[in-house]
Amino acid sequence: MRILYGVVGEGMGHATRSRVILKHLVERHQVEVVVSGRAHAFLRAAFPQLTIHEIAGLNLSYQDNRVKRARTAWEFIKKVPAYADNYEMFHRIGEDFRPELVISDFESFAYFFAKKYELPILSIDNMQILNRCQLEVKIPHDELASFRGARAFVKAKLPRCDHYLITTFFFPPTRKEHTSLFPPILREAVLDAPRSNGEHVLVYQTSESFRELVPALRKLPGTFHVYGAKRGLTSDEVEGNVTLKGFSEDGFVRDLASARAVLAGGGFSLMGEAVYLGKPMYSVPLKGQFEQTLNALYLQKLGYGEYHREIGPEALGRFLERAPEYAQNLKAHEQDRNSAIFAALDRLIAEIAEKGRLVDDQG
Repeated sequence: MRILYGVVGEGMGHATRSRVILKHLVERHQVEVVVSGRAHAFLRAAFPQLTIHEIAGLNLSYQDNRVKRARTAWEFIKKVPAYADNYEMFHRIGEDFRPELVISDFESFAYFFAKKYELPILSIDNMQILNRCQLEVKIPHDELASFRGARAFVKAKLPRCDHYLITTFFFPPTRKEHTSLFPPILREAVLDAPRSNGEHVLVYQTSESFRELVPALRKLPGTFHVYGAKRGLTSDEVEGNVTLKGFSEDGFVRDLASARAVLAGGGFSLMGEAVYLGKPMYSVPLKGQFEQTLNALYLQKLGYGEYHREIGPEALGRFLERAPEYAQNLKAHEQDRNSAIFAALDRLIAEIAEKGRLVDDQG
């Protein structure tokens, strides 16, 4: 089957999990990819044999661990001329590749392509849990507006897909049909990583404007391996008990699999990897990103770690004292590699090949 696969370019989590799904698909089908941002170079390097179309996409801007909406809007406006190229590519793919099925990882170009050409479409992402499931955590009062806005956005993003495959480490009841939940999609390096309990805490921070991170860590006992604080760093820099790590996918996975705990935001990909590897997490979600807040709330509800709004030395110290308790709770998480979502995806594609559309219309 000819499949068009769309990957949103904001952050690298979508690209990382899409690489896993694409590797499974290309062994069985003809695939072309549309992707924006840094994810384009990442997937192009991973699949040199595939046609990887680069499209213009929206990127969020951050300052002081908060999404800056005005700056994000301005960045969008500056990219408006590039969207004309998207339009031309839209029609070129329709004429040259002629897809029979579309799969979207929260990506709009592929979604609108499916609707334009009346093709079946599958959604694979973690975001749809906001709209299609009955959440069972108490949302902080000052986060209610953010929750409602995020749910409305997600609902409007990819409506009326044939099926929604949602990846998650927590499993609330679904409230809409054509919805299935699966454990996080994990790269082979994480699945095969040898686990151990070292002395260091792995810290992941990609917002360059979050300047107080390293000074705060230097006031704490223990050792910290920090990734992402200096983008482009090629070798390690040591500042007291803090080591700023140069970029290395293998090194990151080794540090994650051997950490005593993890300190990071609320991004789903790293949280899913930490849960799989049994690593307690101290989560500080980005402000204005309710999906991250939801992940952190469930992390705390399940006893896998803690949700915090800032990095506080006393709170982090108490968290590290409780880390063994959280590690014990994490043993409840069950996952047979990526087998469940692979089997479901193969089954859905087979049904579409036989019947065409799986559903006529849905919300």
